[in-house]
Amino acid sequence: MTAEPTGQGRPGAGDGAAAPHDDDSVTELGYRPELKRTLGNFHTFAAGISYISILTGTFQLFYFGIAFGGPAYWWSWPMVFVGQLMVALCFCELAARYPVAGSVYNWAKKMGGPHVGWLGGWMMMTATMVTLSAVALAYQITLPQIDPWFQIVGDGSGENDAAANAVLLGTVLILFSTLVNAFGVQLMARINSAGVFIELIAAVALIIFFAAHITRGPATVLTETYGLGSGDSLGYFGAFLTASLASAYVMYGFDTASSLGEESHHPSRNAPRAILRALVASFVIGGLILLFALMAVPDLAAKELGTGGLQYVVLETLGPTIGEIFLWCVVVAITVCVLAVQAAGIRLMFAMARDNNLPAGSVLAKVSPRFRTPVIPAVVIGVVGVVILVININQPQIFSVITSIAIIMIYVAYLLVTVPMLIQRLRGNWHPREGAFSLGRLGLPINVLAVLWGAAMSLNLAWPRADVYNATGPQHWYLRWGAFLFIGIVALGGFAYYWFVQRHRTGVLAEHRADVP
Repeated sequence: MTAEPTGQGRPGAGDGAAAPHDDDSVTELGYRPELKRTLGNFHTFAAGISYISILTGTFQLFYFGIAFGGPAYWWSWPMVFVGQLMVALCFCELAARYPVAGSVYNWAKKMGGPHVGWLGGWMMMTATMVTLSAVALAYQITLPQIDPWFQIVGDGSGENDAAANAVLLGTVLILFSTLVNAFGVQLMARINSAGVFIELIAAVALIIFFAAHITRGPATVLTETYGLGSGDSLGYFGAFLTASLASAYVMYGFDTASSLGEESHHPSRNAPRAILRALVASFVIGGLILLFALMAVPDLAAKELGTGGLQYVVLETLGPTIGEIFLWCVVVAITVCVLAVQAAGIRLMFAMARDNNLPAGSVLAKVSPRFRTPVIPAVVIGVVGVVILVININQPQIFSVITSIAIIMIYVAYLLVTVPMLIQRLRGNWHPREGAFSLGRLGLPINVLAVLWGAAMSLNLAWPRADVYNATGPQHWYLRWGAFLFIGIVALGGFAYYWFVQRHRTGVLAEHRADVP
C-alpha cells in the first residue's frame, strides 16, 4: 500500500490552504466545485470516528451482546473489525481516486454504472435517515440514568412513558443537529471535533478507571459462555452469531470521512488516512472498553448486564459521581454522532440531487450562497428523522425492526460498491490514482474478502431470528421476516420509481455542471 506524497498540490501547502488539484476529482466527475473547503485532516477523521461513535455504540448495544452471547461475545468485536477493514481498504482506494460528496453513491455509480449507483445511493440515504432516529433514541438510555429529571413524560412506569420521552429527547437533538448542519460545515466540524476530542479522552479515561477496578483476568472473560446457545441447533456458535450483531451495528460509517471530500483540503491524501484511522481507533479503544468492563464489573453473572448494559457497569463499578461524569461524556458522543450521521446524509442527498436523481433535484441540490452548504437536505432529513421517531411511541417493536434493517441496508449499499469494484478489477478496468493510496497486488484478494464478508454479514443480520425481529409481544411472521420484506419493498419500490420515472431525467443539472469537456 502506498500513500500520496505530502507535496501534492501547491508546494508547502498545509491543511489550511487549498491546493490547485483539490477540485480535480470533482470536475472529473462533471461537477462544478461549489462547497467551501474549510476542513483539515483532523476534521475528516473526527467525522468518520463520530459516525462510528465508540461510546454511543458500545453503551447502546453492550446489553444485547451480553444477553445473547455472554462475555465471550467480545470476540465478535475483532471479527467484525477484520471484515470491515477489508471493506475500508477498498474504500480507501476509491476515496483517493474520487473524494467527493455522497461517496458511496458516486463510487457505486463509477464502478457499476448509473443504475447500480442510484440503488446504492437510495439504500444508503434511506438507511441514514432511519439511523439518525435510532441514534437520537440513545438519549433515553443515558439521560434518565443521570438524573430522573430527564424523564419528562410521566415517571417512566407508564406503558409508553419511556417511548414518548425518547421521542421528545430525540426530537430536540435532531432539531439541534439540523440547525448546526444548516449553518455550514465549518460550525458542524468545530462542534464535532470538540465532541470527538472529549469522547476520545473520556474513552481512554474509562479504560484506565476500569483497569484500576479489575476483579478477574481476561482468560475467564473471553471464554465464558454461561451455557448460552444450549437450545440452539448451532449451539453456542448460533448464539455468538446473534450476539455479533452488537458489534456489526457499531463498526460502519467510516466512509463519512470521504463524503466530506469536497469540503476538505488535500482530500485524495487525507480521506484514505481518515477512513483507516477512524476504523482502527474505534476498534482499539472500543475493544479495550468492552474487555476491561467485563473484567471490572463486580458480578459477571448479574442479570442487569443484559438490561442496563455498560451504563450499569459504569455506575456499579465506579460509583455514582464518577459514573455520571462518564455518562455525560456518552451524551456528548451521542450528540456528535447524530451530527455526523446527518452530515453524511446531507452530502448523499445533495450528490444524488445534483445528478437530478431525486424529485425536486434542483431544490435539494441548491447550495446556500451564505453558508456554502445544502440547507434544504438538512431540513428534509431532520423532518423525516423526527417522523420516523414518532413511530416509536406506539410501535416500539416495529421501530426496533426498522432500525435493525437500516444497518443491513448500509451493508448492502457497501456491497453495491465492493461487488462492482471487484468486477472492474477482474476485467482489468480499475486503476488507482497514480501516486495515491493503492493496495497493489493485495487489491484483488482484499476485494474478494470484502465481498464475501459483506454478503455473509448481511445474511447474518437479516436472518429471521425472533429474538431480534419479534422479541416481545405476539409473534408475527412479517416481523420475523421483516428484513427481507422491508428491504425488498424499499429496494424494489424505489428502483421501480427510478426506472419508470427518474432515470429519464437523470443528468448533471446545468447549474452544477463543470465548465470543462
